[in-house]
Amino acid sequence: MPEITAAPHTMILEDRKTLSISGVTDVDRFDEREIVLYTRQGELTITGRELRINAVSVETGNMSVEGDIWSLCYGDRDKQAPLSLLGRLLR
Repeated sequence: MPEITAAPHTMILEDRKTLSISGVTDVDRFDEREIVLYTRQGELTITGRELRINAVSVETGNMSVEGDIWSLCYGDRDKQAPLSLLGRLLR
């Protein structure tokens, strides 16, 4: 199996409605008001209203979120995500 090269972690927020994220290593939990995920820069919590994940790429670690985005908050950088299937695949 070829090794996946670690891409940088970036975010692009357009009009507080569309968020593109790279460097996602795992998605912990999500609902229409909160998405908690892990990136190469630590835990990231996205809050808002009517949030939905449009796309997740296991190969690249890219993710697309739409909805009314209110906040983006990083947690502990040293906190490690539990190794879920997505995390193990991107490792």
